[in-house]
Amino acid sequence: MAFHSDAVIVGGGFFGLYLAEHLRARFDRVVVCEKGNGLMQRASYANQARIHNGYHYPRSILTAFRSRVNFPRFIEEFPGCVDRSFEKVYAVGRKFSKVSARQFRLFMERISAPINRAPREVRDLFNPELIEEAFVVEECAFDAVVLRELMTARLRKARIDVRLGTKVARIEPSGGGLDVTLATRTGQETVRAAMVFNCAYSQINQLTTDSGMAPIPLKHELTEMCLVEVPDALRRRGVTVMCGPFFSCMPFPPEGLHTLSHVRYTPHCHWFDGATGYRDAHALFESAPKQTAFPHMVRDVARYMPSMSRCRYRGSIWEVKTVLPRSEVDDGRPILFKADYGLPNHHVIMGGKIDNVYDAVDEVNELLEAKGHPADEQDRRICFRRRAA
Repeated sequence: MAFHSDAVIVGGGFFGLYLAEHLRARFDRVVVCEKGNGLMQRASYANQARIHNGYHYPRSILTAFRSRVNFPRFIEEFPGCVDRSFEKVYAVGRKFSKVSARQFRLFMERISAPINRAPREVRDLFNPELIEEAFVVEECAFDAVVLRELMTARLRKARIDVRLGTKVARIEPSGGGLDVTLATRTGQETVRAAMVFNCAYSQINQLTTDSGMAPIPLKHELTEMCLVEVPDALRRRGVTVMCGPFFSCMPFPPEGLHTLSHVRYTPHCHWFDGATGYRDAHALFESAPKQTAFPHMVRDVARYMPSMSRCRYRGSIWEVKTVLPRSEVDDGRPILFKADYGLPNHHVIMGGKIDNVYDAVDEVNELLEAKGHPADEQDRRICFRRRAA
């Protein structure tokens, strides 16, 4: 016997949870389906924990500008998970960089991102033969564990039906809505849903192909971020050297360590979804060998920051990173939003970074208005508070 829901959210990551809470302000019943045993366990946790403020995208004016818009919204809405305890430094390489120091500064001034030349003690951390300039900027990190606790409490308060260990196996049309088949540990059941929001990140195409739709062109990477103890001079600093074959070393609040990533060595392999079909990203992740590239990373990083040769390896975080293929051109991170993809009322959403969740919600609001689901007074107040934040 099928039960009914106004909306089914596929995926229990941050985007899926935030969207579920937002939809609950409009609809009576919202169901979140997560195939794993917990919420926000994968890509929402296994990332550099950076709250972007535009500095990472000096070749993508749209992504940089949207980061500047969304940065204050995120830190105002989730202050309990924001880590401001460190100084953030961006440095520009002399060789192989796709932007010069002058271009980097001018770009940030253009989008009104605060930027200052780093003081001497910071500049002295870098090899001047390889680093043109270093800047101190305004950027934060987030604690994914605290954020998960906050979102879990918010969903409980909103009385959202969260189902763990539940895979959305397929969807098919049913009247004006969709029949959603759920696979659980004890069998299958069906949800009759008015709409489905596919927020499954690297598993988006699992549902589309299992439901007879064409896969969306996506690029996946098996990635490694190393967890390290950094030298004392870097303990309260985050450093990113860009924009080219360089690296980033950011505080990772859940572990009290730093993550070290490298453009060349963090991706261990990659594959594409598209015309050639779909390969199960999680199955590939589980079967792939995972041998750390830390020795290669740290050896190259130490050329730019000699003190990094003394950092100590404490482990690695592995995950599948999924991006739009066009993002390879300018390193931009626009959201993926496909309304009525493959079937009416099946909507696909993916974000490349945590702070552009607001862009996704804005798109969903426009979609719902167009489909005859205007916001009621309560929802308008919620939306107003979030925009004000």
